[in-house]
Amino acid sequence: MTRATDDVDGELSSAPGRLSADDPTGDRGDDPTGDPGFYSKGPLRLSGDQVPETTTDQRLLESKSGTDWAHEDPWRVMRIQAEFVEGFGSLAEIGPAVSIFGSARLKAGTQAYADTREIARRIAKNGNAIITGGGPGIMEAGNLGACEGGGVSIGLGIELPFETGLNKHVELGVNFRYFFVRKTMFLKYSRGFVVMPGGMGTLDELFEAFTMVQTGKITSFPIVLFGTDYWRGLVDWMQNTLLAAGTISEADLHMFTLTDDIDEVVAAIGPGRGQESAATNPANGRP
Repeated sequence: MTRATDDVDGELSSAPGRLSADDPTGDRGDDPTGDPGFYSKGPLRLSGDQVPETTTDQRLLESKSGTDWAHEDPWRVMRIQAEFVEGFGSLAEIGPAVSIFGSARLKAGTQAYADTREIARRIAKNGNAIITGGGPGIMEAGNLGACEGGGVSIGLGIELPFETGLNKHVELGVNFRYFFVRKTMFLKYSRGFVVMPGGMGTLDELFEAFTMVQTGKITSFPIVLFGTDYWRGLVDWMQNTLLAAGTISEADLHMFTLTDDIDEVVAAIGPGRGQESAATNPANGRP
């Protein structure tokens, strides 16, 4: 089996009120125009005049000429700590999980959406929870497939200017203010990454995983790039430019699997807890 087919009944539009706005992670929205809907800021849901002009990450990273930061940043540490505690507490008991990354622009009706849905379904059926960024497009497909495969469907959201919340297939959702906290959750609670076609944020997550594996920070961590036509140029560049220049080693090119075959994706990821779905949702007892 190499490709999935998206049936008409299975095609889904974005959740009501969702704005299609591209995410700097490459994982959210498509078009920064239209009704902004709701703005997610950690646990808050804002609209109208309550929507801030900058995100929490922007305020943390902006350079100031004065010394106000010396009085403000120590207090930010408490908020950052709280986000780590919330993330750890929410995800600690999900069992084996696999993260799926890809573009929010690839909606229902595209081949990438159909493939993602089938990949997530089969990985979930094989005893794994599925983690995505919780947005539309490839993320929505991953969460939908997780539900269809009987696994926990998890979405890790992030505060963004056009953020409107998690897609309707997320069963366990956590919203973050800080990218680095969210990134930690993806790496800590995933046993592997499946990387579908995506943009800047997808590349960000991919190369962070490469770095963690290359430096030995994480081990036994399968990384699968799905879509040979889409990823071949990147792989060729790594081989013909980076390897040729001596900036990576031959072994670095074996950190990942490049394929168009869904069977190969499932085999590379492997089972979570055998055929018993340890990723069964405790809230609804779905087998």
